[in-house]
Formats: sequence, structure tokens, C-alpha cells
Amino acid sequence: MAALGRAYYFSMGFRVVVKGKQVSSIEAPILAVAPHSTFFDGIACIVSGLPSTVSRVENLATPIFGRFIRCLQPVLVSRKDPDSRKNTILAIESRAKSEGQWPQVLIFPEGTCTNRSCLITFKQGAFIPGVPVQPVLIRYPNKLDTVTWTWQGFSSKMLLLLTLCQLYTTVEVEFLPPHLPTEDEKKSPALFASRVRDAMAKVLGVPVTDHTYEDCRLMISAGELTLPMEAGLVEFTKISRKLNLKWDSVKKELEGFASMASSCKGGRITIEEFARILKLPVNPALEELFALFDRNEDGTIDFREYVIGVTILCRPANTEDVLQMAFRLFDTDEDGKITLDEFNALLRSALGVSDLNMAKLFKEIDADSSGFVTFNEFQAYASNHPEYAKLFTTYLELQRYQAIQEAMPGDLELAGQCSSMQTTEDSSSDKKDD
Repeated sequence: MAALGRAYYFSMGFRVVVKGKQVSSIEAPILAVAPHSTFFDGIACIVSGLPSTVSRVENLATPIFGRFIRCLQPVLVSRKDPDSRKNTILAIESRAKSEGQWPQVLIFPEGTCTNRSCLITFKQGAFIPGVPVQPVLIRYPNKLDTVTWTWQGFSSKMLLLLTLCQLYTTVEVEFLPPHLPTEDEKKSPALFASRVRDAMAKVLGVPVTDHTYEDCRLMISAGELTLPMEAGLVEFTKISRKLNLKWDSVKKELEGFASMASSCKGGRITIEEFARILKLPVNPALEELFALFDRNEDGTIDFREYVIGVTILCRPANTEDVLQMAFRLFDTDEDGKITLDEFNALLRSALGVSDLNMAKLFKEIDADSSGFVTFNEFQAYASNHPEYAKLFTTYLELQRYQAIQEAMPGDLELAGQCSSMQTTEDSSSDKKDD
């Protein structure tokens, strides 16, 4: 099979250059191959002596190619099986720890094709077993690139035709020394994957990035939502790690962002559009909120900034206690409902705009068109529009600050004197009081 594979690539004009030395399955049970940029990367499997691979179940149904894959005893992945990811990891771990009874497992840890300009985040599957991993580099040092197969560019048939039109195509496969995991890396697959990626990037002379396959999925979703595809690029790995967000949560936020930004130029929201979306005038309070979202201070909010802003600023402020307090502020006559006059009066005070008319926003919150807003309607609207939560909490903070300022100076002096008279002997009671 290996000889047939080499003959197949030779017939297409591939000139294969192998560098370094491949170690045995006992020394390194897993081969991590990167960068993954084309369907021609299968040549790494041929050069490596046909190790086991991780492949989709659907590939087995492909004529000829499916038979070839089946010969490799692959670890099969099914996107329809909810337990597939767990089973795949268990299969990889079992083979990796078989002490040479299974052949090496070859994995493309990036999980998708890139244009080789950088190394994206490695998936952790190859690093969870905590066994030595041998990094394998693939290069295509040709003057004309006819192999790169990414989201935007030539189709697979066109790339095959263009490659066959070349006199020859050079591909370099380089085996680096195995990476032996430290105790910290064995405990943290993410750390292990990151350090292997850094070592590979250093030899390749390319940078690393926190983008991953999920960014590609978000790009497709952004396109389907009539946003520019690049709007979905959020460096998913960094976002998910720091904010503890799953892909489904980010996808949901993208849908919310799309409903706001679909009419905005380039999928970016300016302060004027931000004000129009919130149905509020541009004023200092709104400018302050916009500035909190606009992390790079370029005068616009992109999807990445929106996700961070909503997660850090708005959702924590969107608790039931905060909403009940905000509702009570609006409900000045304490009858359990907010009228349009009450709604206008508080927002005029909070936003510092005397001639503010919020009838349109009030009608949106008043879901049953009863002419007043109940707490359930208020809560439902705030949950679906978390951007307002920070405005509520900002106003509440101002109210508390004003209340402190209005306190009697004598009371403040007395409080200061009492605190200065505390002794170290009462340290335990001090802590309790604090």
C-alpha cells in the first residue's frame, strides 16, 4: 500500500523531500502534522509508513479512497453521534498507551485547512494521553501555489487540475525530535498542545494565533446572517477560555449581533447606530457605555468586542435583583406597573435629556400593548437585550453615590473616628464587621 501511494503521488508530479528521522511507535505513539493546508497532505501518511489516522466515518464510503483508509485501521469520527468526541479520545488514548501493539496515530491537530501563514490553535485530542508526540512539518516550497485548499479560493477539482499542469510539485516532510511531556503538560493537554505548536512554529518561522476551527464555523454563520464573513473571527480559543463560553453561546450572541449590525457598513456598529439600535439619544451616559464596548477605541464595535462587552458588562448586571430594583425605580407610584410617563421621567433623569420621548421603546417592552409594562415584560425584554443592563446599573451606582454625598458631614467624621479607635486586639470582630 505504501508503494502504491508513492507511485500515485509520483504520477501526479510530486517530488518528495524527507528531512529528519521518524521514531518508533514506542518512542512516540502520536505524530502531530502541521500546517494542514490541502488534501495532498495525505502524502505525510505515505511517508510515515501508513500509521493509523483519525478520519470521518463518511470517508469510508468514498470509492477506492475509502478502501485505502480502511486499511489504515483509522480512529473513526461521526458528527452525528453525540458521544463521538469522547469515544475518539478514548480510542486515541488506548492506542497511544498500547506500548507498540498499535501503529502510530497520525493527527492533524489544527482540525481544518489553513493557508500556512500561521499555526492556529491545536485541538487537544493528540495531547490528552500525555505520551511523547513527534511533530511533523509539511512545506510546499513552490514558486506557484496550486495546493492550498481553504474556505475561499479554488475548488478541489481546479486545484487538482492546476497541480497536474505543473512540471513537478515539491513537498517537504520534516520529522522533528519527539516532544516528551513534562508533568505539568501531562496534567494540562492545552499547555502540552501549545508548547508543541510553539516549537513547530519556531522551526517554520511563522506566528501562532488563537483562531481555531470554531472561528471557521462562525465565519460561515456570519455569512448566512448577511454579515461579512470576517465578522465571525473572534479568536475563539482565547474568548472561550477567558470568558468560559461554549460555541453554542457565541453562536447565539452572533445571531443577536447580526440583528443589530446587518444594516451597518462592514458589520461594525458606530455610536450613532448604537444609539439608534437602543432607541436612545447620543449623550454622555451612552458614550460611556459605548466606550466600554469599544475596546480598541476605533469608534466602532465589532462582534468580538460585542461578545466581550455583553459577557463581562451586561449579563452579570442582568440579574433578577438588579432588574427588580430598576423596575421599582421606574414604578414611582408602586402599583406594580410602569406607565409611559413614569418610563420617560426616569430615563430623562438617568440620561440627562429633558425632551426625551421613549414611546417607541416603551411599545416594544409592552408586549401585550396594554399601555403599561409589568415586571415580567420588563424582565423578558431586558433578558433579550442585555445591552440595557449596564445603563440600569450605571444609574443605580449614581444614585448610591449621590446618597453617600448627601450624608451628614458629622456622621462621616464620626464613622472615621470610630474606625481609627479600633485596636488590634479586636481583629477578629473587625473582620466580621468589615
